[in-house]
Amino acid sequence: MSEDPRGSADPQSQQLLLSIWDDEGGAGRCGPNESTARPVNGPVIPELTNTELVQLRVRVIALENLVTALLSGAQSSQHDLVRAMAAQISPRVGVTPHPLTIQAAAHMNEIVDRAVQYRSASTE
Repeated sequence: MSEDPRGSADPQSQQLLLSIWDDEGGAGRCGPNESTARPVNGPVIPELTNTELVQLRVRVIALENLVTALLSGAQSSQHDLVRAMAAQISPRVGVTPHPLTIQAAAHMNEIVDRAVQYRSASTE
């Protein structure tokens, strides 16, 4: 019986999980080649209003700050895992780089940097 890689900090196990994520199209139900943005035979989703966009922005900022706070108390191995994930989602050879993906990967590293800085400042 093979060991479950989800609880392992082993780089090979983590790489396996990341490759599974890629193969399955992330958390989407349709895999990498189908969009879940609009149901095929379902209703058209209306555009977000300005108020909804502002609320969404506020929630994203709150979630980012929560993640930063949680990472500030995390072990270095978890910081390394986030950085490995950021490297994994960066453009790969033969794939057209997508500006938002590149920006997201850079932002993941910035969040880890802020968490480490926050932890250092809070222990002084």
